[in-house]
Amino acid sequence: MPHDDEQFSLLSSKPRRPVTQRWLAHLWQEWTVSSWRPISPACAKPRPETWPNDRLTTAWLGHSTVLMNFFGVTVLTDPVLLSRIGIPLPFTAIGPKRLTRAALKIAELPPIDLILLSHAHFDHLDWRTLRRFDRGPQVVTAPRTCGLLRWTRLRDITELRWGETYEIRTAAGSLLVRAIPVNHWGARLRKDSYRGYNAYVLERNGRRVIFAGDTAFTNDFAKLCDAHPYDLAIFGIGAYNPWIRSHCTPEQAIAMASAAGARFIMPVHHQTFKLSVEPLREPIERFVRRMADEPERIALREIGGTFMLPN
Repeated sequence: MPHDDEQFSLLSSKPRRPVTQRWLAHLWQEWTVSSWRPISPACAKPRPETWPNDRLTTAWLGHSTVLMNFFGVTVLTDPVLLSRIGIPLPFTAIGPKRLTRAALKIAELPPIDLILLSHAHFDHLDWRTLRRFDRGPQVVTAPRTCGLLRWTRLRDITELRWGETYEIRTAAGSLLVRAIPVNHWGARLRKDSYRGYNAYVLERNGRRVIFAGDTAFTNDFAKLCDAHPYDLAIFGIGAYNPWIRSHCTPEQAIAMASAAGARFIMPVHHQTFKLSVEPLREPIERFVRRMADEPERIALREIGGTFMLPN
């Protein structure tokens, strides 16, 4: 069930009145004053056309959008690539404007084999971005969310419940996708709290990646730990103040990734949109401080960064 203080279904749930008033005031400022604010460029520009097909290579495009070449299988997580998120209009959306541009435009993406959707919130399932894809990509999404894609051209859609596994078959080979539980919620609007929400484990060629989506602290990731390490864990580290019941802190993200047995950690879900009140750079600064004794585990730090898994 939705938490009382969640913020961005966009206008969902029933937050405490002072929080609701502040958030609505913020949305109004985003739509008026901030409409004229320029969007900063990403720190780097990935070059996926140069990535080898015999390695695991990932790039952070912004927010929770990660482009991945998983030994020749191309994956895109929670695609949000336009200037605004929120309630869609014909040429824009009513909602927050980006602080930092997406590291790649939609036209610059390689052909996508799999679009991975964690849940239905507007900053993760962005209808305006998704409708720009053709029928090519396969889609894996959370339970009771496929109906949100009916006005896109995407047709090969599979919903997974926690614990279910699905095999993605491509010309480059297969990729296993397993849905795992998180501490979040999935409603997009006030009355659709029935929608699911997932994290995922991706596996191919003996390598494993965790994509955590959105989550507050939970012991569910510790339950993933087994005799084999996870090569990369992608965790959100922002939007925890005041939404700590729905999003983890940087320190909690590190604890959950480490409990699962992850070798490398990629921090996402920060520096892209103003969805909470912590300062823009605070999440990554806290993350880096906590990782000071093992900085080699940090996959990347800035939007546009690329990480290639060592052999």
